Amino acid sequence: MQIVPDLTGMLSASAGEATYRAFQWSKNYFGLAHKFASTRASQTLVEASSVLKRGFRFDESDEIASDRRSDGGVSQATIDVVQARYEELLAVDWQDAELGYYPRTLLFDNPWGDFARFYPQVWMDLFSISDRVSRKQHHEFADDIDTDGYPKYYLQNFHHQTNGYLSDQSANLYDLQVELLFGGSADAMRRRVIRPMVDLAVQRPNKFTRILDVACGTGRTLQMLRGAFPQASLYGVDLSPAYLRKANQTLSEIPGELPQLLQHNAENLPFTDGYFGITTSVFLFHELPGKARQNVINEMARVTSPDGLIVICDSIQMSDSPELVESMEAFSKTFHEPYYRNYIRDNLGDRLQSAGCEVLDVQSHFMSRYTVARKAA
Repeated sequence: MQIVPDLTGMLSASAGEATYRAFQWSKNYFGLAHKFASTRASQTLVEASSVLKRGFRFDESDEIASDRRSDGGVSQATIDVVQARYEELLAVDWQDAELGYYPRTLLFDNPWGDFARFYPQVWMDLFSISDRVSRKQHHEFADDIDTDGYPKYYLQNFHHQTNGYLSDQSANLYDLQVELLFGGSADAMRRRVIRPMVDLAVQRPNKFTRILDVACGTGRTLQMLRGAFPQASLYGVDLSPAYLRKANQTLSEIPGELPQLLQHNAENLPFTDGYFGITTSVFLFHELPGKARQNVINEMARVTSPDGLIVICDSIQMSDSPELVESMEAFSKTFHEPYYRNYIRDNLGDRLQSAGCEVLDVQSHFMSRYTVARKAA
């Protein structure tokens, strides 16, 4: 699904904004080139594996299967909508930085060292991914990966990742893989959670002294929150020890107080009631079954102080983006996301209300939806 930049918009923008847009579009084109090349390579690997298993006997069904695998495109109308939403995302990201919601330096923050080190490993991992996809295996973990004690729904090769979320290699590749998936826009989408937090901090300064990021992963969101809230005490919870190790490494390299990271299931958070003024979660809920989704929301509400804020960022849904149903369907077919179809039809507002929260705002930016809620006083 290729989208092209609005060159007229770039020429009419300020030098700083034009530089930012060019930076984002360069990442977008790199992501498209990677997707095209890796898809072709993956198809070749799958077809070669099929031939080897049959003893080099060609069957017409192979050609049909290959055509079916490559037929994951969407209509031009959907591409036009995606392009418009991408342009809107860049505009609001730049605007929020200009308005002082976060430092402009965050717009150009990119882990170049990790890219140079781990991008070749993304390609090497393609062999394992292609093999698992061809065998339709989605619950495979290496013998040295300890899977004891984790909920069953968590033991998945989400988006076909080798060893799911439970290996250091997975943690090292994750941010790069997500940036490639979203054409370099993942960080811009993450930053959309910051503005409602800052608005609350301005209105009630005592409410942002402690901020919790649920399912903090590699710490990318916490890194951005540190830039926006240099004096706040930041906390992160995640179920993966490997991802927490990566988060600790990343966060220890930036100035300011090191966020406190804990390994724990978000269905049972290890904090007292009302401990945080703000609680957030980014890209978690589409990977949870419905019951666990409600349990996590209940816990986020419990540990948020009365009149405090809950901000959830996740995938777009049918209710807010029906014009992108093609894109959502393509995503669920291409990647192993077993709970995604349920998620896109779920009502997070109802779940938040049942947990004692009032929904203040719902927005969508590019491919993400944002729900902002306040816990009842």
